[in-house]
Order: sequence, then structure tokens, then C-alpha cells
Amino acid sequence: MQLHLQQVPPRNGRLWIRHGFKVFQRQPLALAGLFGLFLFAGFVAMLIPGLGLLLTMASLPLLSLGFMLATHLVLQKKTPTAAVFAAPLKLTPERRRNQLILCFGYAGAMLVIGLLADWADGGSTRDLQRLIAENADNDTIANAATDPRLFWGLATRLGLISLLSVPYWHAPALVHWGGQGVAQALFSSTLALWRNKAAFAVNMLLWTGLVMGIGSAVTLVFTLVGLPTVAPVVLMATGLMLSTVFYASLYFSFVDCFMFGAPQNLLDGQA
Repeated sequence: MQLHLQQVPPRNGRLWIRHGFKVFQRQPLALAGLFGLFLFAGFVAMLIPGLGLLLTMASLPLLSLGFMLATHLVLQKKTPTAAVFAAPLKLTPERRRNQLILCFGYAGAMLVIGLLADWADGGSTRDLQRLIAENADNDTIANAATDPRLFWGLATRLGLISLLSVPYWHAPALVHWGGQGVAQALFSSTLALWRNKAAFAVNMLLWTGLVMGIGSAVTLVFTLVGLPTVAPVVLMATGLMLSTVFYASLYFSFVDCFMFGAPQNLLDGQA
């Protein structure tokens, strides 16, 4: 299928979020179920000694592509199932091989990022996580949390993961729908995000504001009504819902940037 890279206006970053919510409203249980199923599968995979973390990270590119396929089905008035996560591996041997290369390349890059972050913070992040897991006393945890090296570890992780997400943002979809090779897909994804950096910046800023705003509002409301212990439960449910909407919205950024069968009633800015 021919894909044509195009430049979109910054306001489209807001439209992608709106369309993600619209799709979620059409099939909330199916889409939320898919995300919940992925989380459960990741939890089970993490129980496998040695390979669990690698398999979980390798599956993340398929998570984004699977949700793009799910959104595509919802727009066709079909109910998506767990088959969307396996569908990218069933097209042709070449595309399956390219998807697997992307998946394990991503996992390898994430492992390298973890090692670099551990080097940057001197292992302070792992120490803090261990203390929390062991239910250490509050003073010990507080002292560990004030280690200045934590900032450098966090900055290294976030910075490198953000850079890694650029070539991988559209790459699985470009392999699936465009039949591109691994190198071409990574390059095309990077070029698409660069040309449309204003729209993606708007999208990320709005998502950040939305998550922070909802989180603050929920905490404030339940604190005012005298139920502060309920807030974490509501925040968790809200976080899962917003995560599902985020993944559902990825399809629209892809079709908008590459002019792939864009549904006019959702992407013309009048939806």
C-alpha cells in the first residue's frame, strides 16, 4: 500500500486526542479489555526468570500496532479482539521477520538505556526500589529518595526513552501497512515526527496537562469529601482509561501523517 508522508498543522495534535476519546466511547469495554489483557500478559511474562523483562519490552511495539488495528476495526463498526496483537505476525514471512526485528531491537535498546541509567545514578534507583519492596521504615526511604543521583538516572531514562520512541512511533505500522523494511520504517517514522513536530508537541503537552489536571482534580475532590483513601483507586482506574485512549489515538496520528485511508468524518477537523 502506498503511503504519502505529509505535513499537518499543529492543531491536529489536539484532534488526535479527541478522536481517541470518540473511538473509546464506541467500544469502551473491548478497548479497555485489550489493554487489561496486555497488562495481565506482561505480568505473567515478568514471572519468567531472565526472559520475562525482555519479552515484555519486546511486546511494546506490537501493543501500539495492535491498538492501531483495533481502532481501525472500531471505525469499521467491528469489535476488536485479542487477535489484533497477533495479526501483524500473520501477513507475510518478510513482514513477520521485520516486526520481530523491531520488537527485539526495541527490547535491546531499552536494556541498554537501563544500564546507562543505572550507571548515571550509581544504582540509587534500584536501591530505592528495593527499600520500598522490603517495606523499610519511612526515614530510610526518605533518605534514599533525597539522593541527588536519582535525578540523573531519571533524566537519562526519560531522555533516552523519548529519543527511542521517535523512530519507533510509526515503524511497526509502516511495516504492517506499508511493507517497509526495518531501516526504512525507522527512518520514515523519524522523518514524520520531525516534519510534524509541532503537532506532536501539542499532542504531548495536552496529554500531560490532561493527566495532571485529572489527577489533581480527583485527589482534591476526594480529599474535600473526606475520602482520601479512595483517591488512589479512582486514580488507577482513570489512569487505565486514559492509557487506553492514548493507544487508541495512535492510529489517527499515523493516518494523518501518512494519508493512509483517513476517515474523513474524524480527521477533517470538524468531528
